[in-house]
Amino acid sequence: MERIAEASPIDPDGNIPASRAIDTQSSRADKSPSAAHADIYTCMPDRLSQLSVSPSSPISPAPPSPQLNQPPMSQDFIPPTRPSSTPFPQPEPRSTEVRCISCPAGQLLMEGMPESTGQPPAAPAEPSPNMSLSYLPAEIHECILDHLFGFRVSAASKSSITRWGTALRHPRRRELSELALVSPAWRVMIQERLYRHVKLKASVESLQSALDYFAVRPHLRSYVKHLELWFPVFHPKNRPLALSTANTLPAVTPDGLSTASYVLPVDNCSLEEAFYFVAEALPNVCVLTLEGGERKKAPKVRNWIRGSGDQQGPRIMPQLESVQRLICKGQWNLIRGEEDFEAIMSALPNLREWHGSYSKPKSKSYLTMADILLKPMSLSSLDLCLEGDYRRELTFPSYFYKVSSKLHFCSRLAAAAASPSLQHFSYTGRVCKHFFAELAARQRDPRAARLQSVDLTVKNCCRPLASWNESGSGITDMNFINAFEELVIAGIRVLGKLPSIEYLRIRYVDLDSPCPPLNPHFTLRNGRVTGVWSDAIIAEMNAARPQARFAELSDSFGGEVACRKDGRITFTPEFSPTASQSLKLSNYALLSGSNGAMSPAAVA
Repeated sequence: MERIAEASPIDPDGNIPASRAIDTQSSRADKSPSAAHADIYTCMPDRLSQLSVSPSSPISPAPPSPQLNQPPMSQDFIPPTRPSSTPFPQPEPRSTEVRCISCPAGQLLMEGMPESTGQPPAAPAEPSPNMSLSYLPAEIHECILDHLFGFRVSAASKSSITRWGTALRHPRRRELSELALVSPAWRVMIQERLYRHVKLKASVESLQSALDYFAVRPHLRSYVKHLELWFPVFHPKNRPLALSTANTLPAVTPDGLSTASYVLPVDNCSLEEAFYFVAEALPNVCVLTLEGGERKKAPKVRNWIRGSGDQQGPRIMPQLESVQRLICKGQWNLIRGEEDFEAIMSALPNLREWHGSYSKPKSKSYLTMADILLKPMSLSSLDLCLEGDYRRELTFPSYFYKVSSKLHFCSRLAAAAASPSLQHFSYTGRVCKHFFAELAARQRDPRAARLQSVDLTVKNCCRPLASWNESGSGITDMNFINAFEELVIAGIRVLGKLPSIEYLRIRYVDLDSPCPPLNPHFTLRNGRVTGVWSDAIIAEMNAARPQARFAELSDSFGGEVACRKDGRITFTPEFSPTASQSLKLSNYALLSGSNGAMSPAAVA
């Protein structure tokens, strides 16, 4: 203990000698690491020489240890060699490159990258002049092309607002096709975008040319996701070339159209031939569009190949197992009876969505769909448009009187909407409160119902009439407004019986309306209610969906309504030109003049 005390740098008064004290005035940066190490290694032998540890033994004291003359330690530290039994004797460098190999262009991008040598990559001093687009990840290429082409809509999208006529098609196809020459990776990604929507003329010659085209380029077949086939209703007439000295003019009909240039088509293919083409040439098509066209006395599209009726046994359509969404435009030329519907559906065993629209309203369209809607269908989404002109009318047209004299079309609509597999139902045409009443009555087990959304665009509300002039539509017709209110109340009552419905929209669209923002509408979305309201609507909503809340309840239309000298009504909203969030139904009586002359101050 005496030797240790002698070697201690602290004096008896508790002070540290100046030679051992720490210089607090000099900064840490002023002291070099080498000098610090030199001081430590220099003083270490002196300290060890001053310290002498004598081990204590109960038998005999041990002799003092000799002084250690140890040379200064080297500054270089050599780690010990790892034993051979270690499973990983050498650390493997990890690659920091992230590549996407899920897309077709991923392999082409990896081909242009240098191969890994197993050594950690050295940090480049400056960018190499040979760097190209191939060094970018595939996700960056996708973002660049999405910026040029627009964001892609998946062919399996379940959105009810997708317009499939243009969702997968880009208008500047010719200009952007030149970008396929940038690199092999871009060629794959651009071809995938250009060929995802293909539109072909449904003629024998056109389908044969397309079949030859894809036979030479088989790699393009898998890119086609949406195929659109349009059946022409006019065909240009082959006429002899006119002489240079001829001064004759083409024949013009009283309608102002020349009938000498076009005739009925003679080369249109049948549905059987079209389905054969899709099954053989384009096996990955998910969306199929059939456009029947529209003209006066248009020819119907044939279901079967000419001359195939002589074969014995039932005729079978080719199977298109990949098609899940069918879009029929000009459906009157495609489906005019139950046998036409069954022929098309027999070729689509995995069909989940059907979008059907008619170009012109006809009584036969209503009667045909009334028979088809009674058939069992395993669809998840049904979208029908029987009258899409969006114009108000003064009275019911004559073709609808023919339909109402035979059946009530709303009950047939309810039969289709009550399908056990149906999740989304959309309809444009004539409808009334009996649709919702029949829908609720047809539900045997409301807890097992899968219907999630109902979207109705009202052309007019069918209702009993006391006189012919009470069947009009529009915001100035109180008979129509009252029928629209009954339709909304019936829809709210269904919400209480079918808790699966999360979205309900009932709207009236009139393109010739004097005040388009005042077109009545009712929408329930995410527990938020907008549109028309009345005391009866509020009471029914509180009973059916107590958790739902109205966005706004205003006693006025939220703007200024004025009547011009020519009798037209103008509406100037206070905040936004969009549809008002709150439309009180009793205010429509002021627009119709039921309670006297319209007072803009009262309406506003």
